[in-house]
Amino acid sequence: MSTSGQPGTVSATQRSWRSRRLDRDHSLGLRLTVASVAAFLVLVPFALLALLVLGAWPPLFRLDAAVTDALHGYALDHPAWVRLMSGWTDMFGPGPMRTVVGVVVAWLLFRRAWRLALWAVTTMVVGGLLGALLKLLVGRHRPDLLDPVARAAGFSFPSGHALNATLAAGVLLLVLLPYARNRRPLRWLLWAGALMIAVVTGLSRIALGVHWTSDVLGGWVLGVAVVAATSAAFATWRTRTGRRPTRPVREGVEPELAEPGPDEARPGHA
Repeated sequence: MSTSGQPGTVSATQRSWRSRRLDRDHSLGLRLTVASVAAFLVLVPFALLALLVLGAWPPLFRLDAAVTDALHGYALDHPAWVRLMSGWTDMFGPGPMRTVVGVVVAWLLFRRAWRLALWAVTTMVVGGLLGALLKLLVGRHRPDLLDPVARAAGFSFPSGHALNATLAAGVLLLVLLPYARNRRPLRWLLWAGALMIAVVTGLSRIALGVHWTSDVLGGWVLGVAVVAATSAAFATWRTRTGRRPTRPVREGVEPELAEPGPDEARPGHA
């Protein structure tokens, strides 16, 4: 493209917002726009679900009740299933998942990936605080079963287990993906592991009768929205420091993490 000042040229400031966003040679703006819009769109179904829960929408209530009754009946007849779900929900609960992320953060600090460590902590803290605040604002009660197989305290929507499992799985996935950038089987394994942690942890809460189905859906959606939003913010920092745009679903949020080099070239080194 010719420089401004020559006949028939158009300067960068004169180009439309749309043309600059769709410029393949400068695609960061497009990537950030898509990431921001994606985070917003993920929040839309969460907001709708929260409104339906607040309004006690009858079809949603009937669906929640039907799923809870069916799974509770199965749990009463299968004690081994209850033990399995209880073990899983304890192993991948908020406390253990935060501990795992804390270990990864310590490793990132050792690697001097300061900003990546800050991103991981911010994602977990922001998501956790949002979940706790929304529980108080919505104030939904947990299922009240005659013969419960498990108990939990506090309000119900969104599920804290589903939310924190999604947050932690997302953080771990996006931190570790750089090591699988050129290894498709390993990349698929990381994705499968992250999905299994988030999905089965949420399902375990329904199976044990301590959450409604919509609680778990809310936790999943909110977790995805928070990870998407903080990842978009991290991408903004990358461009301000002159780093190349990334494809987070394939190479994580900081591909340079897997590249050995001197201290001054390490990711996040100030």
